[in-house]
Amino acid sequence: MSESIPVSRAVDHGTAKLMPDVDRERAWLLTVDGAPQSYVDLDEPTHLEFEYARRLGHVLDVAGEPGAPLDAVHLGGGAMTLPRYLAVTRPGSRQEVVEADAGLAALVAEHLPLPAGAGVTVHTVDARAWLAAAPDRCADVLVADVFGGSQVPAHLTTVGYVDEVARVLRPGGVYLANLADAAPFAFLRSQLATVAARFAECVLIAEPAVLRGRRFGNAVLAVSDRALDVPALTRAVAADPFPARVEAGAVLDAFVGDAPVVHDGTAVPSPLPPSGAFAVG
Repeated sequence: MSESIPVSRAVDHGTAKLMPDVDRERAWLLTVDGAPQSYVDLDEPTHLEFEYARRLGHVLDVAGEPGAPLDAVHLGGGAMTLPRYLAVTRPGSRQEVVEADAGLAALVAEHLPLPAGAGVTVHTVDARAWLAAAPDRCADVLVADVFGGSQVPAHLTTVGYVDEVARVLRPGGVYLANLADAAPFAFLRSQLATVAARFAECVLIAEPAVLRGRRFGNAVLAVSDRALDVPALTRAVAADPFPARVEAGAVLDAFVGDAPVVHDGTAVPSPLPPSGAFAVG
């Protein structure tokens, strides 16, 4: 953008706004219907403002050899925060971004364009439909950050969806998901049970206050068919401005308990956040 002035536009699934950050010259907050979707700093794409984005970034940092390029799929594009991050931290990465809201993708491309040579291709289709058509074993990492309004769509919560994720990932690949829930965690526990039906290794990253049931909040899920670097993740999230915990192994198994695996016939969206939980002006 040439001037730091807010932009508001009707997109496919609501009203999107781009608002400048007065403290950072070329940084922008994207909201849809008042719910924060993305934050990007065009001058410093490694700056991850949202805590959940920092946690996703920490997983991406340990998903392969330091600095080595990855083939990445992002379900949910928003303002392309993580594709920008990966393009800088892992130059040469090939990235596919799947954003169902074509109007939103056009707004971001117009006002917050990706740098030339970023290696990012944007697809304006439904995330699960794109996965179903994707080749086998084409991705090293797959990041899901898809919200219809403030809810994860039901068709992206099922074991059938996870089967597609597993098919698209290469051996040793990592699946990451940004989820949101609150005590008693029926949705989050069922999501953990569902990915555990297809992946051997799983970690959960969230703030202690969320895990203790004190408030509604984000939780990052990372799964693979290989062991994840839990010590490195634990150190990274503990050093964040809002420290988080990494749960894995027996502790996570106990948290999941007897939660059911989710199937396409019974899936529901993630719970609506309490009024005002994420909204901004």
